[in-house]
Amino acid sequence: MSQPFNLTEHQNNRKRMYQKLDSFWHDLYESEYALYDIALMTSEEIEEIRLATNRIGQIFFKMGNLLRSSPDESLLQLDIPKKMLPFIRHRALPIDTVISRVDLVKTCEGLKVLELNSDTPTFEKEVYDVNSFLCQEFGVDDPNEGLSEKLGSEMRKAIAEALHRSKHNESPYIVFTSHEEHEEDKFTTIFLKDLANVGANYVPLHKLRIQEGEGLYDDEGNRIDVLYRQTYPLEHLIEDVSEESGDPIGEQLLQLVCSNKLIMLNPISAFLLQSKAVQAAIWGMKELDSPYFTETEKQWIYQYFLPTYLEEDIFIENGMKYVKKPSFGREGDTVSVFQGTEKLFEDKHKTYEKSLPVYQKYVDLPSQQIKTMNGIFEGKVLIGSFLINGKASGIGLRVGKQITDNNAYFLPLGIKKGRE
Repeated sequence: MSQPFNLTEHQNNRKRMYQKLDSFWHDLYESEYALYDIALMTSEEIEEIRLATNRIGQIFFKMGNLLRSSPDESLLQLDIPKKMLPFIRHRALPIDTVISRVDLVKTCEGLKVLELNSDTPTFEKEVYDVNSFLCQEFGVDDPNEGLSEKLGSEMRKAIAEALHRSKHNESPYIVFTSHEEHEEDKFTTIFLKDLANVGANYVPLHKLRIQEGEGLYDDEGNRIDVLYRQTYPLEHLIEDVSEESGDPIGEQLLQLVCSNKLIMLNPISAFLLQSKAVQAAIWGMKELDSPYFTETEKQWIYQYFLPTYLEEDIFIENGMKYVKKPSFGREGDTVSVFQGTEKLFEDKHKTYEKSLPVYQKYVDLPSQQIKTMNGIFEGKVLIGSFLINGKASGIGLRVGKQITDNNAYFLPLGIKKGRE
């Protein structure tokens, strides 16, 4: 991909390619997002990512079981909002999250997990749909072939299981929701709705209405049985207040869930693992040689997890590079990198400054040259690997800066054949 190329031809090919795709934001925030380019990995590399993803998921889900039995004080120390405490232990499904995404980086010491996006991961449309079109365009095999059907099947399974557990016997009214004005959120949500194929409707968030203690309704007065809110974070929802009445509608909605008057997916339990402070707890238990994890699981923690703490002292004392990131944060917002006490660089956005900071060992993201509408660009590669109902699934790549933000590119991924 580093070879010279005809820029005008490249621009025309990209335009031709993405004009074919409906309901996709190939340009985002008025700039290029989806690349007309492809990265190649061997089948062995793909399987290595999925193996790591399954093992990392097992560690997080086991940690979730421990956190549910932990006192409120322990959860508050992990930055779980106080308003969430009455609801956070609710469990609608055998697995904590239906759709989650592990963010991985390939290092000289192997694959390392940066974080788990367990509550509201996006990137599904790119990985499970668009990637296949680019693989066809470039004549390579898609590492995610057949997984969109599997994703749809697993979503139906999760909905059916949640309905069964809630003893819901009638035909359910299922709604998928998101902020309507946000193109990526809306089209991701509609893509998942269509993939689930459960006769659901799409209703924007602003058209939903709560009757306290009774139920959640759409704008036509229909009571909703299942609400799928793939892109609306619970740390935002819990703070929702009605502009008209001042009622705490976020808390009212979670009360409906916990009183079995509404099923919500991803479930509340997904939020329990969203705090990056959970990684500090996992690493701390490994360092203390806690018997809660098996010897094999401790080896996985050592192999895949980065040293992560709630204090930066150990990094400063050893003059090490480290990353300061908010427990609840997205798209690199409020992330900064230090060498000892010196700040090296940071993301310009400060949305999550009030969130509890977590300190994690710094690792370089690998560099890769890519073809963009403005020419060759060398960026940093982040691997997004999905867990669907707790099992490794689709894989996708983003390329951006060392701190991966919402200006990062989507880089399609294909399978390298033979000695190619």
